[in-house]
Amino acid sequence: MTDTTVNFYRHAGAGEIRYIVGVDGGGSLTRARLTSLEGSVLGYGEAGPSGLSQGVDQALSNTSEAIAKAFQAAHLPQPPQQQCAVGMGLAGTGISARAEELLRRAHDYGMLRLDSDAYTALIGAHLGLAGAIVIAGTGSAGLARHADGRRVSVGGWGFPSGDEGSGAWLGLRALCAAQQAADGRVLAGPLAHAVWALTGATRAEILAWEANASQFTYAQLAPAVFDSATADPKAAELLYAAAAALHTLVITMDSTHSLPICILGSVGRRLQPLLPEQTRARCVEPASDAVNGAVLMIREDLAII
Repeated sequence: MTDTTVNFYRHAGAGEIRYIVGVDGGGSLTRARLTSLEGSVLGYGEAGPSGLSQGVDQALSNTSEAIAKAFQAAHLPQPPQQQCAVGMGLAGTGISARAEELLRRAHDYGMLRLDSDAYTALIGAHLGLAGAIVIAGTGSAGLARHADGRRVSVGGWGFPSGDEGSGAWLGLRALCAAQQAADGRVLAGPLAHAVWALTGATRAEILAWEANASQFTYAQLAPAVFDSATADPKAAELLYAAAAALHTLVITMDSTHSLPICILGSVGRRLQPLLPEQTRARCVEPASDAVNGAVLMIREDLAII
């Protein structure tokens, strides 16, 4: 689908800005990079998760902490917020009410641009030029930026209904295979045994594991699929199905088959060799990371680059 969601907020005039900060925040970690107006990296800081699905209070607290640590690392006193232009790429910006609340409550920054962590990953990977990314880690999503500025997002609907080709998606299907082996519907192969080593092998153990499982927990089963693939046809079948799902993201984002593609995320990188040859030929290494993408995003708004 065409992605027209751009969250942008200004408070003070750009003439007051002295520092530029990029923030990348997800479900487990927040990173902040402090730079000068000229682009020199001054400091770096980390804090806990700031994905908006976990709440605005936590996101505000951890983004503020990461920024403060970046100033500490630079051996600089933290200035008034009005002197900072901040680009934030946070997970969960699709929850518009929470994104708007964060913008409203973070009003003291001289300039604040909020967008998704996928978008800042895209900007970082291609240094703001046209290109596409497929991210496959615990979840999965695809995002492209075309030469005319149009954004197209595909997937990323969340687990269990979406996130095809992700670690959680693989883990859920690995568990299904292990359940079928546990009650005798299929023969137990290396994949089932690898899953049982993590969940337990009895019906009671598997059901207890499943009752407490989250998206992240299912993703912990994905390495068993990769590790079993050479010896178990079922595991190999799941990997090829996951790669096909990622390929669908690629061709849906870019019907011209012309954009360079970065495959990101631990699962995506392992699946990349299984993608069709014509897609692999368009794959490039990311030029930079999501936190630098957040810096570039806010610099675009300041018309510095």
